[in-house]
Amino acid sequence: MEFKEIVVKNRSYRRFVQSHSLTQEMLLELVDLARSTPSAGNRQLLRYVISCASEINSKVFDTLGWAASLPDWPGPEEGERPTGYIVIVAESSSWDWTRVDLGIAAQTILLGAAAKGLGGCMLGNVRKEQLKRVLGLAEDLEILLVIALGKPVEEVVLEEVGKEESITYYRTDDRVHHVPKRKLADLVIRSYD
Repeated sequence: MEFKEIVVKNRSYRRFVQSHSLTQEMLLELVDLARSTPSAGNRQLLRYVISCASEINSKVFDTLGWAASLPDWPGPEEGERPTGYIVIVAESSSWDWTRVDLGIAAQTILLGAAAKGLGGCMLGNVRKEQLKRVLGLAEDLEILLVIALGKPVEEVVLEEVGKEESITYYRTDDRVHHVPKRKLADLVIRSYD
């Protein structure tokens, strides 16, 4: 698969084939990809908690908010929930560049998942104290992001929109998720040749 295909295939999937199990080995492979990426100052401050255990997954699920632009949707129903999670944490006293590392690591994990025919969603709407208790994390660790993973069951369609049009994602009655994307010409504000 070409790299652009992987990038386009890497969407925020929120519904999964719950009967399709992930393994600890799969999750470790994805974290290993993140571990291999550049790190600001080579400090390597990110840490990971992985789960493919249904009991823990259920408890993680209960701490998550799923789609800010779909306020009436409580998240995936039973049978369409993620079968794996990667929780990215760091020491609370981490330096500002940790957030840059976070973006690089999270995107790399999701690109790796897409290359394997999987999908996921980065979730920042997390009841962090509750999740810390669920995972038994030390007090000095801060939950930065949760990545939900699984085999996607939903279709996500990218739509090119003009600069005055809405970029709010939405779901149609046929459960297709639509994601408006600005045109390339509207994003590149200056080009030197």
